[in-house]
Amino acid sequence: MIIPNVTTGERLVATSSNEIAQATSEIRAAHRQETSRLQRMVDQVTGILAWPGVVACLVGAAALWIVGNTFATHLGLAPIDPPPFVGLQTIATLAAVLIAALILTTQRREDQLADHRAQLILELSISNDQKISKVIELLEEGRRDNPAIEDRIDAEATAMSTPSDTRAVLDAIKETTEVAV
Repeated sequence: MIIPNVTTGERLVATSSNEIAQATSEIRAAHRQETSRLQRMVDQVTGILAWPGVVACLVGAAALWIVGNTFATHLGLAPIDPPPFVGLQTIATLAAVLIAALILTTQRREDQLADHRAQLILELSISNDQKISKVIELLEEGRRDNPAIEDRIDAEATAMSTPSDTRAVLDAIKETTEVAV
């Protein structure tokens, strides 16, 4: 498998599971290092907003706002935000826009990491395909060279000893996707 070294940019060939795990770890570490201070703050805020207790707090705050303003009217006091609670609607709308922006920003960054993972999986798959093809080719060669084994033509083994044509597979996927749409 060919893996880009995140510090030097050179491409390395991983030969063991430990090297592959190390490469994956380096990709995550590089992704974290490339994160700006602002992005880290956005991630922290998004993490806090993702806590289930935030929903209860928001519902509780809205209920308190409504009840407080309603009782203020009944007590003869001037409510801060009388019904239909335009202030609450404005605050809720601004909060929704802010939360949506935070989620989109965090999701975009996580998509970048997912793209790196997908690239790694693709390279592993291609590498494994090539290795399996080579093993089948070597087995077939050994069978042909062994005088104790009857020589025969195995079309399936011959086909399997050829690595997949990744371009043809990609074109077939595109065709299938276009037909389905």
